[in-house]
Amino acid sequence: MNRCPTCGTGYPAEARFCTRDGSRLVPRATLNIASAPREASNARAESPVPVTHATLVGQTLDGRYAVERKIGQGGMSFVYLATDIVSNERYAIKVLSTALCHDQNAMARLKREATLGMRLAHPNVCHIIRLGETQDGLVYVVMPFVKGEILSDRNIRMGTLALDEVGRFVRDIAAGLHVAHELGIVHRDLKPENVMICTDAGGTERAVVMDFGLAKERHADAELQKLTATGIILGTPEFMSPEQLRGKPLDARTDVYSLALMTFEMLTGELPFTGRTQQETMIARLRDDPPPLRQAGQPGTFPEAVERVLLKAMSRDPDGRYASAPAFATAFQQAVAGRASEPGVFSRMFRR
Repeated sequence: MNRCPTCGTGYPAEARFCTRDGSRLVPRATLNIASAPREASNARAESPVPVTHATLVGQTLDGRYAVERKIGQGGMSFVYLATDIVSNERYAIKVLSTALCHDQNAMARLKREATLGMRLAHPNVCHIIRLGETQDGLVYVVMPFVKGEILSDRNIRMGTLALDEVGRFVRDIAAGLHVAHELGIVHRDLKPENVMICTDAGGTERAVVMDFGLAKERHADAELQKLTATGIILGTPEFMSPEQLRGKPLDARTDVYSLALMTFEMLTGELPFTGRTQQETMIARLRDDPPPLRQAGQPGTFPEAVERVLLKAMSRDPDGRYASAPAFATAFQQAVAGRASEPGVFSRMFRR
C-alpha cells in the first residue's frame, strides 16, 4: 500500500499520485527483505518490456485503461485513445513526453493541471479524472474522450458562423469558464483550438472548453508564481488580453477578453487586431481600441447592440469589461435576441 505524505490518504500499491492534492505517494511501509522467504531470492526475475511512447499502444494502464492508438500530441505531451475495460467507456490519456518526465518544472505544472482539473467536472469542460504513473516513469492524466470538431476547424470550414450559433457557443464556453473562475482558476490560453464542438445523442451541439494546462490560480503561492513567471509567453498571443501581454496579474476578465476576440472571429472570419508581424499585432492590442464589429462585416449584418456588447468585452482596461463570463454571455445573447435585460432569463444556464 502507498500513502500521501501530505494528507495521509491510503492508496493501492499501483497508485503514484494523490487524487486530492497531487502529491507523489510514498510506500506505507518498507519491505523487510530479511523476512522474505528464501525461495523468493531464487525466483527467476521477470524482465517486462519497458513502457515507452513506442510501446504504450496495446498496454493496459492501472489494470483498467486499454490504450488503443495515439490521437494527438503537443509540445510537452502525447494523447492516446483508451477504453476502460470495466465500463467500456472511452477516455483520452495525456502522457508527458519522456524528455520532460524528469523536468521538475514540467512535472510541477502537470501535477498542478491534474489537481485543478479534477475539480472542474462540468458538461462544458473536459476535466481531468485522475493522475497516474507507470512503473517505467511515464506520467499521465486520464480525461473523458471528447469527440467532435475543433472550433478553429469549424471557423476555417465555414468562414463565418451564424449569429444565433455563435450565441450558443458563447453561452457554453462561458458556462465552462464560470466553473473554473468560481474556483479561482483562470484558463489563460482560451482560443478556438482549445474548444471542441460536440454533438449530443439528441443532435444538439455544445461547446466544451479543453486544456486547462496553462490554468493559473488567482491567489498563487510563491512556488506557483515561479512556475508562471514567464507568463507573458504562456498562451497564444493572438488571443491574449492586454494585461497578459504586459505580464500583469490576471483574473476572470482576461478570459472574458479572449472569449470576446473569439466571438469577433466567429462572426467576421477575422480577428479585430492585425499587423504585418505578430509583434505589431500585439502592440495594436495594447495601444488601439478594437474596430467596430459592423465595420468588419457586411452592412446590416449585426445589430448595434451586439457591437456594443463586444466592444465592452474587448475593452483594454479590465475594469471596463464585464466582470464575469456569464455576464458577457448573458448580455451577448440578449443583444442577439434583440431584447432588453430580463432578470433570471439566462441565469439558470450558468448554474453548476
